[in-house]
Amino acid sequence: MTDLAPGGRPRCVYSRHVPDTLVARARDLAAQIMREYPDRLRHLAAVAARADALSVTVPTDTVDALVASAWLHDIGYAPALRQTGFHPLDGATYLRQEGWPDDVCALVAHHSGSRFVARINGLDGSLRKFEFAEDAASDVLTSADNTAGQDGSLVKMTERLREKMQRHGPDSPGALANPERDDYIRAAARRVVHRLAKVGRTDAYLDV
Repeated sequence: MTDLAPGGRPRCVYSRHVPDTLVARARDLAAQIMREYPDRLRHLAAVAARADALSVTVPTDTVDALVASAWLHDIGYAPALRQTGFHPLDGATYLRQEGWPDDVCALVAHHSGSRFVARINGLDGSLRKFEFAEDAASDVLTSADNTAGQDGSLVKMTERLREKMQRHGPDSPGALANPERDDYIRAAARRVVHRLAKVGRTDAYLDV
């Protein structure tokens, strides 16, 4: 469970009756931070479910960090966590300050090609404080985020990328970061598809 620390910033308070696993902690923190934003929380839950489903493509010792980061990847949108206004960086900075593992913080910081948008915003130096790794876990988080809609529904990647462009507008930092960002997202999805094929699996939402 969680409550708010002085100044309105969320603080984790864990019950002995709740399993103290990384994923459970992440789910509880996301629920607390996003309690006033149910659509955003549904998106987080859907991304976590997608990450778990695609986790057959990552090393077993990275699954917990992957799914935890899926629960937490958008918490930087919460006004209480706002520092720069760039949600991947604000969420990762909060998590680091709260003592979350470095791999979770890094996945949150760099999800969905955020470094390309950070460059447009003049925040790439700040984002580099979190290590970027183009690895299996990063690919899954990006793929999961871009196949779950804002309301938690599952959508094909091409539809999700088109919807984001329409929602944010052609002059948004995300739009200005294209085509590099979309190319990265699609490449990450192709790598996930390739790894799924190795274990005899397919995924209809990764239409790349």
